[in-house]
Amino acid sequence: MRQLFPTAVLTLALSAGILSCTKDTKTDNPDTGTYVLSYGDSILYMKPTAGDYIVSPTKQRPGTYTGFPEGIEIDETTGAINVTNSETGLRYRITHTAPDGTKTETKIVLSGITFLDKFYHLSTGDSVAFPVYNSSVTRTLPLAGSSFDEGNICNGAGCAVKTTDGTINLAQTVRNGVFGSTPRNDRRETFEIRYKINDASGKRENKLKVLLYWYDTMADVPADLWQTLNERTADGVFLRGNAGSSVEGISAFAKPRPPCVIVIGQ
Repeated sequence: MRQLFPTAVLTLALSAGILSCTKDTKTDNPDTGTYVLSYGDSILYMKPTAGDYIVSPTKQRPGTYTGFPEGIEIDETTGAINVTNSETGLRYRITHTAPDGTKTETKIVLSGITFLDKFYHLSTGDSVAFPVYNSSVTRTLPLAGSSFDEGNICNGAGCAVKTTDGTINLAQTVRNGVFGSTPRNDRRETFEIRYKINDASGKRENKLKVLLYWYDTMADVPADLWQTLNERTADGVFLRGNAGSSVEGISAFAKPRPPCVIVIGQ
């Protein structure tokens, strides 16, 4: 299979010019009378509520609402987003389609962490996976008062997550025997990281599943994994390739989760 990205890094969701969290309460364009789709903020945080935290458009209109990529739970009739039940840490495109077919779009981030789709080469010391906060490598993850691996789920199973900053020590994870006493090619293990961030979420518990892979060399990476990475890069509204150019795909099949953390022995 043709490999679109032969170098080590395939980055996630970090499109250029990602929206800030500045309040935006506009509901209509007074000059044209057209509908302006807005959720008040461009970043939506989990909230310490008793039930699910749901955010609705500042103004609803007849028609249908959809979200892209896969992972966001949105009411097609009202546009209400169930933040609690959605995949957080990603940027989504929300589209309203009016009865006459007119489309209006906006982009929002559901606050949280994720990891880059990336190859980590242990032989060169590239052995620590760093969390990405609010869908941008330029945003600073607030660490004071935050905690990671709540319940010791990952560390208890061998995945070495640092509880103070969410980093994954991949070399230690390998030494812990996650891929077996002698790691074998195409070993895949999924871990769920539960965490609390001291931000506008009020430290409500959040979660993220991460998929770890082991391969002896880059030549051992199979075609199905290359296809997954290439499709994410080609189709995702939140992905960029190694050249750093923004990618705005329209495929309905982009599946950004879980992030692929790929450990290469040599």
